[in-house]
Amino acid sequence: MGKIDGRRVLLSFVCVVLGFMIAFSYNLTKDNRGVREDKAWNEEYMLRQQLIEQEKQNRQFQKELLQKQEAVSKIEQDLAQEKQLFFKLAKDTEKFRMYLGKVKVKGKGLQVTLEDGTNSDPEANVNNYLVHEQHVFKVVNELYISGAEAVAINGQRLNHDSYIICNGPVITVDGHQHPAPFIISAIGDADVLGDSLDLPGGIKEQLVNENIIFTMEKKKNIIFDPIIGG
Repeated sequence: MGKIDGRRVLLSFVCVVLGFMIAFSYNLTKDNRGVREDKAWNEEYMLRQQLIEQEKQNRQFQKELLQKQEAVSKIEQDLAQEKQLFFKLAKDTEKFRMYLGKVKVKGKGLQVTLEDGTNSDPEANVNNYLVHEQHVFKVVNELYISGAEAVAINGQRLNHDSYIICNGPVITVDGHQHPAPFIISAIGDADVLGDSLDLPGGIKEQLVNENIIFTMEKKKNIIFDPIIGG
């Protein structure tokens, strides 16, 4: 009987120890799980904070990017305007150089020939049938007004300060004499140039009424060399 009581006491002791160990292990496991959960929550919180901070930086970078894009766009617009201005200046410069006779030019255009009229009346004044400088002036001025890029008389190119003087049956252009007929060549739109001269009551009609033989011809290729020393 004593042996049985001893066993019961030993078994009870073992159960108590085992229960204590199970309880301790459970509490330890619970504590460790709590620590892990706290650590995981802290890590998640830190990651969230980093993400929020990163999003703030991204928004700031986007704002700065938009500002820089606007600045670049403004610079591009300014450059485009400057390019357009320089292009216009270059075209104007080229026009002035052509007008001054500084560059060679070629293109389609119109050729006008002025010839002395036929005098059938021996008692009439011969000067009334000759081409004078005012006749040439009228044609040249009308051609320039109508958009001619360059004009020449008998192959001699005119510039901004050219002068024409009549001396009997010849005219002097910038010191060089030319006899009739006077061939006036102009580079430009031949249709426009021709129409401007052929208007009712225009230059052609005026010159014909003054006994001048007036002819016009469209040309596909007219070439003017630069004026040497001009």
